[in-house]
Amino acid sequence: MLLRHTHKDIKERSALTINPAKTCQPVGAMYAALGIHGCLPHSHGSQGCCSYHRSALTRHYKEPVMAATSSFTEGASVFGGQANLLTAIDNIFSIYEPEIIAVHSTCLSETIGDDLNQIIQKARDEGKVPLGKHVFHANTPSYVGSHVTGFANMVKSMVTYFSESGGQKTDMINLISGWVEPSDMREIKRIAKLMKAKAIMFPDTSDVLDSPMTGKYEFYPKGGTTITDLIATGSSKRSIGIGYWATNDAAIALENKCKVRFDVVDIPIGLRATDRFIQQVSKSAEVVIPSEISEERGRLIDLIADMHQYLYGKRVALWGDPDQLIPLVEFLVDIDMKPVYIVSGTPGKYFEQRMSEILSKKVPEAKYKNGQGADMYLMHQWIKNESVDLLLGNTYGKYISRDEKTPYVRMGFPILDRVGHSYFPTVGYMGAIRILEKILGVIMDKQDLESPETRFELVM
Repeated sequence: MLLRHTHKDIKERSALTINPAKTCQPVGAMYAALGIHGCLPHSHGSQGCCSYHRSALTRHYKEPVMAATSSFTEGASVFGGQANLLTAIDNIFSIYEPEIIAVHSTCLSETIGDDLNQIIQKARDEGKVPLGKHVFHANTPSYVGSHVTGFANMVKSMVTYFSESGGQKTDMINLISGWVEPSDMREIKRIAKLMKAKAIMFPDTSDVLDSPMTGKYEFYPKGGTTITDLIATGSSKRSIGIGYWATNDAAIALENKCKVRFDVVDIPIGLRATDRFIQQVSKSAEVVIPSEISEERGRLIDLIADMHQYLYGKRVALWGDPDQLIPLVEFLVDIDMKPVYIVSGTPGKYFEQRMSEILSKKVPEAKYKNGQGADMYLMHQWIKNESVDLLLGNTYGKYISRDEKTPYVRMGFPILDRVGHSYFPTVGYMGAIRILEKILGVIMDKQDLESPETRFELVM
């Protein structure tokens, strides 16, 4: 039971997390790996770890997520997992015939110190990797960072292993995707195509985790970035990282390896973040912004103006991944809402810096925290002390919504009890319209239920 306290009464917790606003690195690594065409992710650890990671993604995307595991037993835990991984690589190529295996480590394999690079090289030397096939890896210890960190580590490994400079720059740009939905990746590609920007997106889970029902199961759906395109990223003239946490390391690695200069922008959620993204695409690809995109922006502005009276001054609590929270908080400030509580389980000093820039003038009373101690218990405590009008975040906010009877819009990862997030984008101007439609829907429903006319009708 949560008790009401003043802010001064809440002691800083240094060693205890209650209902963290994150999950573990391998979940993110597995999601990133699925953005490569013909790739089978491989969890180097116990069967239980792999089952959880697959389950987390399957429940969110409502699609079967395939992955292999090294199936550690007590022996592997003591003597190391080299024999398990060598056997796994041999069996996977023989039975499942992927183009590539993306290996990620777990807590157990990291703790015992397995050298994945050495093991994979041994597999190549022993002929367990067929000609034209690939195996690469990312180190993803769960006791560091979050699922966003794992995603970032796997995307960086794609660059380290695949990207090659052809000696001469092409007219392509790289769009390094952060952790967004398959529908969002498709929307980003649509925007780039409208602008006539030649782009390679990686990773790309569209047509992988939102593939259509055709009556025939495809073990490797048609989507995903091809190996040819991954190699070609080293010859692109510029890279745009979409989300600081998920893409900055990969963008730096690509510049260091292949001299591809880069810019990192926020995920284009809301008005200003989308403006910045489109301007960056225009600059990097040397293309003009077409009237179709300007018209989409105009429709968003029109909706904001029409519905402003329902949004003004509403207090909002948000939680989730920092790459999504930063542009979303900025958008809420732009439409005169008040994001007063923000929590993210993913660590990093850049979060507090950006929150201060966005909130210090218009919402100086806002409280925000990330990393250690930033969990859903803290969020609920803040709300108990002073309530809010709207909740924005993943599925695990439903308990707060029930307790406080507060309107609630699901966004982020994971969403286990609703559908639509895989199919309807929240990026770009059209995505911002969808976010507004969802927010306005729950706010207006709440007002309808509380109006005197409605109460009279319910009594009658």
